[in-house]
Order: sequence, then C-alpha cells, then structure tokens
Amino acid sequence: MSENIAISAHHLYKAFGRKPKEVVKKLQAGADRSSLSHLGTAAVIDASFDVKAGEIFVVMGLSGSGKSTLIRMLNGLLEPTSGSVTVMGTPISGIPAQKLREVRRSNISMVFQHFALLPHRTVLDNAAYGLEVQGIPLAERRERAQSIVERVGLAGWESKLPGELSGGMQQRVGLARALVSDTDILLMDEAFSALDPLIRREMQEQLVELQSELGKTIIFITHDLNEAMFLGNRIAVMRDGRIVQVGTPDDILTDPANDYVAQFVQDVDRARVLTASGVMEPAKSVVSASAGPRAALRTMRDLQTSAAFVVGNGRTLVGVVRDKDVMRQVRAGETDLSLIVRNDVATIEPDAHLSDMFELSVESPLPVAVIDDKKRLLGVIPRVTLLAALGNVPSHTGEVAIVEPPATYSMEVITETLRETAPAFASEGGTR
Repeated sequence: MSENIAISAHHLYKAFGRKPKEVVKKLQAGADRSSLSHLGTAAVIDASFDVKAGEIFVVMGLSGSGKSTLIRMLNGLLEPTSGSVTVMGTPISGIPAQKLREVRRSNISMVFQHFALLPHRTVLDNAAYGLEVQGIPLAERRERAQSIVERVGLAGWESKLPGELSGGMQQRVGLARALVSDTDILLMDEAFSALDPLIRREMQEQLVELQSELGKTIIFITHDLNEAMFLGNRIAVMRDGRIVQVGTPDDILTDPANDYVAQFVQDVDRARVLTASGVMEPAKSVVSASAGPRAALRTMRDLQTSAAFVVGNGRTLVGVVRDKDVMRQVRAGETDLSLIVRNDVATIEPDAHLSDMFELSVESPLPVAVIDDKKRLLGVIPRVTLLAALGNVPSHTGEVAIVEPPATYSMEVITETLRETAPAFASEGGTR
C-alpha cells in the first residue's frame, strides 16, 4: 500500500437483517438490491476507493444512500459484511478489539453532528478529553488544548460550559477536541448540518483553513451538494448503497457519470465550484520577449487580434503588447519589443473560483491570464469561455486566440506594412 494513502476501502459491503451474508452473495451474483428485502437490507454495496493523505474526501448522498454506514465501517464501529478497510497501512477489518482501539486512538478522530460534548465540563476540558483518556498529564493536555481552542476561534471562552455556547461555538469545541488528539484522520458525519446557514458557512471556511495549516486527512459526510463542492478535494457520490462517481468537484459538475449525478448537480452555484484551471483555454496569441516587433505584428495579423501576451524564459508572463504600439515600432524601424510591453494584464491563479473573476473579466479588455506561482502563463479565459462555463454551455476546444478587443488594423494593412518595411530590416534576425 502506498504511504500516500490514508484510508483504503476494498469492495465493502454492509447488509443488515436475517441473512446478511446471503444478501451480499446474491448482490455479487448480480441480484438487484430491491429484490432482496426479504433477506435483509443492503446499506453499502461494493464500495472501493482510496483516500489520499492530506485531502478532504467528501461522501455525498441523499438520506438512505449508505454514507453514514460507510463512514462507520471506516473506523471500525461497524464490521463489513464483506470487504476490507485499511487505515494508515493497518487492516482494521476483523482485528481484535484492543488493536482496533489502538488504531482509533492513534489515527482516527470523529466529529459528530450533535456535538457530543460533556455538559458539565468547560470548553477547555471538553477539548482536552481525548488526551485525558490517553493518560496525558493535566498540564500538558491543557496546554495542547489551549492552542487548538484558540486556533478554532474560541479564545476567551475556555472556562464556559457547553450550555453557555451557541450551536456554532459548540461545534467548534467538537472540532477542537478532534484536533487536540492529533490523529492523522478526521471523520466528520454531517458535522455542520445542525447549524444555521451563516454559521455553517463560517465553519466550512474554517475547516478548509485548518486543513491547509495542519494537513489532516478529512472524510466528510454530507447530503448538501454545495457543501460537498466547497469542501471536497474529491467527492464520492452515493446512491442506493453504491458509489456512482468519484471525482473532483470540477469532474462531477462538468462530466457527470450518469443522469442521476447530472440531475443532482444541475442547481449548483457553478461560479463557486469551477476553477480557472478547469475552464481555461490555451493561449495562442503569445510571442517571446526576445522576438522583435515584426514577429509580434505577424502573430496578431494571423490571429486577427489586437494584442499578444509576451513571455520570457519558461513561459513566464512579462506583459502584453498592442498592435498600435507594435505597428509604430515596425514603421519606425525599432527592434526592441520590451520598450512597448505593458504590465496591465489581469491575472488569476489556477485554483481560483470563477466567482473571483467577474470584476477582472469586466474591467479587462483582454482575456484573463491564468498564471501559476512562478508567473508562468498556463492559459487564458476569454469572456465567452467564462459565460459558457457559468451557463453550462459547451464552448469549443483547441487553442483560442485573443479576440478581445478586435484587431485595430486589417490584415491587408498589416501585410502591406510588413512588406514595405522588410527590405530595410532584412538583417533583423528571426523577426522578418
């Protein structure tokens, strides 16, 4: 097993009722779930997936889809009827109870929907409870708990009892308790569903922030698609006990596996799910910083566009040149393109959501440039591509020239200018 896999589920089945083994056997032979109700209920059917270390893996489905049963098999609360679960390289299916407790204590913490706080213990003591169970000395566990309590936004509330807190604050205590145990994996079963929408969103944002800081592996169960899309690095969609698709939010939104998933995602706020990297197009109107103005003018003529991105070594974005400035250089016999490069380029990072692009796209006459942390040009997002993505309308594939704004000069004018100036600059290496 790869050291980068935190949890692995292999052909998991869970059936309840009179004859669970027979239910699984018939399912494996191709029987339909609904035809087996006289033998038992198949809650999870042939679920297989790996959860990568450090990712948020969301299991999403409607009530009765099997997601809560699935998560309880992942920490050994339920024994699979068939199949296996491996946690941090250790198989937990069928192992002795003491060994299972050791795995849970070292590797897995749980955050519940209804907080499960001890009512007569303070916030700090509730947060430190897992360490108390482990036998950690009082001073050490309180010190560790204090640090996490502050991190989840409860500084100043350490001495309060759960009954004195709002629902959102109580859930922060539950999250703090899980984090204080410092396990590798957090299992969160509908953890935010009891909260009102505003507090719920705050908790979602805080969870993402904490995960990025602490690098925990999180398996999050939810019936809320928008929550799944916001939180998940990857999402498993469940229906009637089966996982019907596993993919990134972009994958599930833009390439649903079947009609059920497509119907599920049709009302999602696409602007808050789709990312720049998921919709960007390769930029074609690009010239090297070392190229002369004649090469830049040819590129813009051939693509019928009024601008071109200028890149340096390693495709690092330097800026943009406009056809009016390039035309002036060509007519004047100048050869240094860098003199007219403008830096007013709208840029965005590849993992930014489309909702972050609206103002940029409106204010920029050019497509928004997508650049990585080394300022390399990865692609562009023209307005038409942005609108098509938001409206779930297929655009075309392939390389896209900058067409915003349209070319200032006709192809004939540019060609004539290049022809008239060519003799005087025959020695301009590589730019004729």
